[in-house]
Amino acid sequence: MAEQPSTVRVDVWTWSVRLYKTRSAATEAAKAGHIRVNGDRAKPAQPVRIGDEVRAFTDREHIVIVKQLLTKRVGAAIAQAAIEDRTPVLPPKEERAAPVIRERGLGRPTKRDRRAIERLRGR
Repeated sequence: MAEQPSTVRVDVWTWSVRLYKTRSAATEAAKAGHIRVNGDRAKPAQPVRIGDEVRAFTDREHIVIVKQLLTKRVGAAIAQAAIEDRTPVLPPKEERAAPVIRERGLGRPTKRDRRAIERLRGR
């Protein structure tokens, strides 16, 4: 049986545990700065070790702890066992801010409009 590696590339690992659909998408996300390892921006070849915290920004932020190193894409059950998911739970739809809808033809929002929108969203 093959020996378990001590480190794995961050793009390979995030693809293996199904945070990204393709390895090239994981590589592009790392190049764009959408993957952080222990709080630092990660390049695609940065190694991850067991116990590292990985933050991946896909449709939302995923915070996971590395429990097992994977080099190949595996089934969902094995991938779930390889991570400790610390991603915050999304609030129910009733608590989320309603989308701001602007009338067609108004153009870009002014600085005043943008600030009002940000206040509505709670930022």
